[in-house]
Amino acid sequence: MNSLYDELRVALHSVWTRRWLVLAVAWGICILGWLAIASIPNRYDSRARLLVDVNEILPDEAQVGGGRAQIDQIRETLTSARNMEKVAATTGLLPAGASERDAANAVAMLQKNIKVVPQQDNIFEITSSIAVGSLSDADNAKLASGVLDSLITVFRDDQLRGGRINAREGLKFLDAQIADREKALREVEARRAAFEAQNIGLVPGGAGSPAQRVEAARAELGQIDSQLVAAQAQLAAANGQLASTPATIPGVGGVGGGVARQQLAGAQNELSAMRSRGLTDAHPDVIALKSQIASLKAQADREGTGGSGGVQNPAYASLAAMRAERQATVSALTARKSQLMNDIARITAQQIQNPGIAAEYDRINGEYTALKAQYDKLLAQREQVRLRGEVQTETDAIRIELLDPPSKPTSPAAPNRPLFLTLVLLAGIGGGVGVAFGLSQVRTSYATAARLERASGLPVIGSITEVLTPERQVDRRKKLVWLAGGGGALVGLYALLLVAEFIQRGMVA
Repeated sequence: MNSLYDELRVALHSVWTRRWLVLAVAWGICILGWLAIASIPNRYDSRARLLVDVNEILPDEAQVGGGRAQIDQIRETLTSARNMEKVAATTGLLPAGASERDAANAVAMLQKNIKVVPQQDNIFEITSSIAVGSLSDADNAKLASGVLDSLITVFRDDQLRGGRINAREGLKFLDAQIADREKALREVEARRAAFEAQNIGLVPGGAGSPAQRVEAARAELGQIDSQLVAAQAQLAAANGQLASTPATIPGVGGVGGGVARQQLAGAQNELSAMRSRGLTDAHPDVIALKSQIASLKAQADREGTGGSGGVQNPAYASLAAMRAERQATVSALTARKSQLMNDIARITAQQIQNPGIAAEYDRINGEYTALKAQYDKLLAQREQVRLRGEVQTETDAIRIELLDPPSKPTSPAAPNRPLFLTLVLLAGIGGGVGVAFGLSQVRTSYATAARLERASGLPVIGSITEVLTPERQVDRRKKLVWLAGGGGALVGLYALLLVAEFIQRGMVA
């Protein structure tokens, strides 16, 4: 413990003997450090919060992610170089007639010092940090908030104007594409018509390629098969019911003698009305009515000979009409099935006999189908873009609301000058003490007789104490006063710098 105490005393003595060196080094470090701190311009920060809401009256189906993707795009374009150049021009950072290099430097500075931080999906916090050395603190503080004001104004104007411009450009592009597709469709139609004219009898008529028509015919044939099975089952049920129902019921002869003839006359009148409407004999309703007329003629003949001996059964007549109708349905479905099978056989035979012609016709029809699908899709997209443009004209497609206006900074955000001034003062004092202590370690000297005895290994007989004369004491006191004055001046300069810093901040506020 005593050795440690002795070492501490020796270190303090070595520093004290070089006290003027400590003071000089401290002054040098502090002056250089404080000058460096003074050369750093104060940085002023301004913050604002912005709400960007996408009005999705007509959502963009072609855009992946919908409104979320559009908000991400807005966040990326908020600090684009184009917007930054406009902000630099409106705030005075980029004077009129500046070179492209100056414009690039101003844009790079703004992009570096403007941060956009999303707080929620559509709320952004924008921060601008301005520290221009050629400007005063008040100008830097004013510029920090002015940059955000200009950026929000430019962004809002660009979004409102850009939506309408994009709609017009989109319509112009789609009109050009539609015109190209329409021209191509006409060319394909002309080629198909010329091909059909050159291969009359080899190319089947109808819409679509032969393969498509065969596929459509087979699909319809499958439906007709199921309908025909059901119709045949219904006809069989009607035949069974009709077989178990008597044609007449017992009654007075001649009472119902004119019923069949009356029904026959009504049916014939209805047939005449159908033909007057243009229905042919192949129509299912005409076929069913003619079958009913034949049945009524047979009944009328029986009534004329008196063979029935009773009154006609109304249920039998109703079942007979139902059976005739179902027979007509079965006949019509059977005829349609035969027609479809003939069409399939004919088209298949043509494809087998003339494979080259069929393949070429398929290719032309496939090209036409693809162009027609593209044409219809472009028409739908054009209508959607037109409606979206009208919506953006009548309403704001993007609503931009300023939640928190740009703040007016009253104190610099950086650097922390009071802290830096204090650290430089401590560094100066510490540096002076360190230099003095290091110099004492380099130079070989012994502060006590014990250290000399340990270093030499020889006994030290004694030491001579310093004797101070009155003149020497006066001179030493004078130097101590000078030393205290130098140290006090250093501390006073530090305090003066602190006061000047706080006064400067108050002037900005």
